[in-house]
Amino acid sequence: MIAETGHELVVIDKLTYAANLASLDSVAGDPRFQLLRLDICEAGAMADAIAAVRPDAIIHLAAETHVDRSIDGPDAFIRTNILGAHVVLETARRYWSTLSAEARGSFRILHVSTDEVFGSLGPTGAFTERTAYDPSSPYSASKAASDHIARASFRTYGLPVLTCNSSNNYGPCQFPEKLIPLTILNALGLQPISVFGDGRNVRDWLHVEDHARALLAVLKLGAVGETYNIGARAERTNLEIVETICDTLDELRPADGGRRRLIRFVADRPGHDRRYAIDPTKIEQATGWRPRQTFEAGLRATIEWYLANPSWWQPIRENVYRGERLGL
Repeated sequence: MIAETGHELVVIDKLTYAANLASLDSVAGDPRFQLLRLDICEAGAMADAIAAVRPDAIIHLAAETHVDRSIDGPDAFIRTNILGAHVVLETARRYWSTLSAEARGSFRILHVSTDEVFGSLGPTGAFTERTAYDPSSPYSASKAASDHIARASFRTYGLPVLTCNSSNNYGPCQFPEKLIPLTILNALGLQPISVFGDGRNVRDWLHVEDHARALLAVLKLGAVGETYNIGARAERTNLEIVETICDTLDELRPADGGRRRLIRFVADRPGHDRRYAIDPTKIEQATGWRPRQTFEAGLRATIEWYLANPSWWQPIRENVYRGERLGL
């Protein structure tokens, strides 16, 4: 991202359980990069940081994101995703109000959200920017609230906010509680692979690098006050994902009997949405963005990344999260 923007990049992160400083190895020592360890809910610290950095733009990505954890402990999601979003937006508004007219005109804040705010689709159709909100989990409800706060900041104060709702991300450096990395590591270790319900729940998948490029495109070319849905038209059932990972690992790291034998169907997640699908027409027409990564190539590259980088994930599996089921 530093190379593509040509700007300095300051990351504010609380460094919770899902953080891994090894993910920053590629920018270690780069004078254009700075990491500030802060909680976005702390208004005073956030105000001091923004005043010191004096950003041209803010991308608000910070969130608690795992649906299963939101079922077990919703409080952290309400605090970070709602109060935290409010603090980020209010801090940005107060900073923005101090800028010169020229700087105020060019400043942007991009609020990043999820397709889960829309709830569950039927067997056909796709989410558009006009789809009504219908969240099903504490996670998606908290993100829905943050979206409304972001839009209200634009409508009430004129704060130059843009909003993006993206489909499920995957790729390198994803904390292994999410479906793809969890399945990769369980399959690699020949451990049981849990599939919720009948495995026919559908998600629309987006490679993380394509998502990052989309956010930059919206930041540069999007219209203030508008919302853009980001997706790669890559719908797959959860069972298809799991079976593809098993088959690919069997090719790359053969195991006696194959890995599909590890699949176990378990009781479904409470409130489990059946299907998500994104219509990305608006962002495509407004910015020219298109995904570069096909899902098949992206998933294979992701599997190969986890195989090649045990030093990144082994400490997590040993000390932070061993792959046990959450959200019961």
